[in-house]
Amino acid sequence: MRHGKKFNHLGRKKGHRTALLKNMSNSLIEHKRINTTLAKAKALRLHLEPIITKCKTNTTHSRRVVFSYLQSKESIIELFDNVAPKIADRPGGYLRIIKTGFRKGDAAELAMIEFVDYNTVYTNDKPSGTGKKKTRRRRGGAKVAAATATDAVEEVVKGDDPEMDILKSGTVEESGTVVNEDTHTKDSDSSGEE
Repeated sequence: MRHGKKFNHLGRKKGHRTALLKNMSNSLIEHKRINTTLAKAKALRLHLEPIITKCKTNTTHSRRVVFSYLQSKESIIELFDNVAPKIADRPGGYLRIIKTGFRKGDAAELAMIEFVDYNTVYTNDKPSGTGKKKTRRRRGGAKVAAATATDAVEEVVKGDDPEMDILKSGTVEESGTVVNEDTHTKDSDSSGEE
């Protein structure tokens, strides 16, 4: 009889049910997300969340208690070394169940169960890429580049290098070339006088 037993028996006897939950727990810890029926997902969440809470304290005793439920060394290492630091400040609710529709064969309701901290779509945390703030570019980049080139040429002209005497006597045009005032004659002036 079922007296006072509120958990879902999943149509299995105790040995089969615990083996099912153990295997699903190991798969979820390894892959961080699995697809199953809604009833199994809800049963898995009830089974696994107390185990995840136990892994917050990294002691030999808690490792042995968790190993008694999961019986997989790889899952224990993953849970205590990688998952526990991510969920350290979360007071519960480590798993999320998302309904995904119905199975075609028997119309069973399907769901995806996943770790809350491993889904980047639902979390508000932005992935830290380069850390550089993106800003809008200013228009007129060609004008800024021409002004920078002109400033660079003027800095060279201000130098005390004796070879730069030619540059000192000349002027800087917009294209960045230096023209001597002594030899420079405009074609329009010479053609206008004749």
